[in-house]
Amino acid sequence: MFTKNEVRDLTISIVVLALIFSSFRIDILPMTLFIVIFVFAFHEIVGHKFVAQHYGCSAEYKIWPMGLILGLITAFLPGMKFAAPGAVYISPIVRKKFAFSVAHLTKREYGIISLAGPLVNIVIGISFLLVSLFFPLEIFILTSKFSFFLALFNLIPFPPLDGFKVLIWDKKFWLIAVIVSLVGLFFYP
Repeated sequence: MFTKNEVRDLTISIVVLALIFSSFRIDILPMTLFIVIFVFAFHEIVGHKFVAQHYGCSAEYKIWPMGLILGLITAFLPGMKFAAPGAVYISPIVRKKFAFSVAHLTKREYGIISLAGPLVNIVIGISFLLVSLFFPLEIFILTSKFSFFLALFNLIPFPPLDGFKVLIWDKKFWLIAVIVSLVGLFFYP
């Protein structure tokens, strides 16, 4: 279930990210929009939100205005783009009709929720990589590369990034995800 604010925040984030990564070029905006939806939106929603809800948590995507503003500013700098439009905020407190309940998450469950976003990107990256081997279109190659890049970036083991929480939970899973992301990112010359 999505709130009105969440749909608004996610839509704004997707559009602004597409503008940033297209460098405001209208001719490539549709392709960039496609990539951002697959790479960013699926990471946040299919990865973090749905998995957190599976464990009984309240989860909602919220925009980070300062991250979007910094992204828009860096869009005009050569070779450098900053993008931190927002994140899925997870709360173990779940609102029921007339009461609240608390989901008691283990370190493993927190780790799985954190790994879910990068894992979605790894699956998308591998899928588009395989498709691009048979249909080497730029949109498939870029979707694969950006997906692996976002997975790798989010696996950096510093808070508040996913990698920090995954590393605390299980170093082996963290290392495997990092290696797969690196190999995928550098698969194309």
